[in-house]
Amino acid sequence: MSNGICVLAQNNDTTNYVEQAYALALSVLSHSPNTNISIITNDKISSKYKNVFDQVISIPGVDLAENKNWKIDNRWKLSQLTPYSNTTVFDADMLVLDPINFSTNELAFTTTVNTYRNTTVTSRYYRKTFDDNNLPNIYTGMYQFKKSSNTTAFFNLLEVIMNNWEVFYKTYTPLSMQAWNSVDVSAAIALKILDIDYTSNLIFTHMKPHVQNIEPVPSKWTNDLSVDFGDNIYINGFKQSGVLHYVEDEFLTLEMLKWLEERV
Repeated sequence: MSNGICVLAQNNDTTNYVEQAYALALSVLSHSPNTNISIITNDKISSKYKNVFDQVISIPGVDLAENKNWKIDNRWKLSQLTPYSNTTVFDADMLVLDPINFSTNELAFTTTVNTYRNTTVTSRYYRKTFDDNNLPNIYTGMYQFKKSSNTTAFFNLLEVIMNNWEVFYKTYTPLSMQAWNSVDVSAAIALKILDIDYTSNLIFTHMKPHVQNIEPVPSKWTNDLSVDFGDNIYINGFKQSGVLHYVEDEFLTLEMLKWLEERV
């Protein structure tokens, strides 16, 4: 069985997700140099960026996110596109600061996230739809899957839900219903319908501002918290570990990219 990482990265008018995927790959390779990493994109990639990926995979068929700013609509295609038997999926705006343990579960989703202080997030500010409709409390920023009949069923259903999200959201999330499509909610509905095991010990640090216990809550955490890097990354003096979902694009400065490149 081959293990590997896949990241889907599609640029929009304001954000270079391919560059973020490059930074993610650098962070992985800095401590796990033999890790297989593939990027899935239709955007142009420089030869410098290509060097950190073992495969560059094009999005097949119709690009469902082509005319959208928030490009999530192709996420269900990951099971078809991964070249690995056992795949870890990351959002592009993440850095991996420790070696990855690949799960042997068919599906393994993050269900717990931490603050930058390495404490468990208890705020439900962003989770009202999940709580009010009894959905699995999953985060698709980081998850793992093994090729199997169950995962095929999951991704097939995820395709249907994401392509018809308003119908499914009205049925399965009538309380505090979101007015937009999201992979988290769509995947949670699929897991609830299929009733298959998704539990794991996957954890990442989630830098959304309302869960950091900062008063007053900033519009962006990068406005209030300092970032330093040397032997590691420090946010407001707290050393970061595991997987960091930094969320804000401006976190990935040219200095941060250079620091990551020097570590590989």
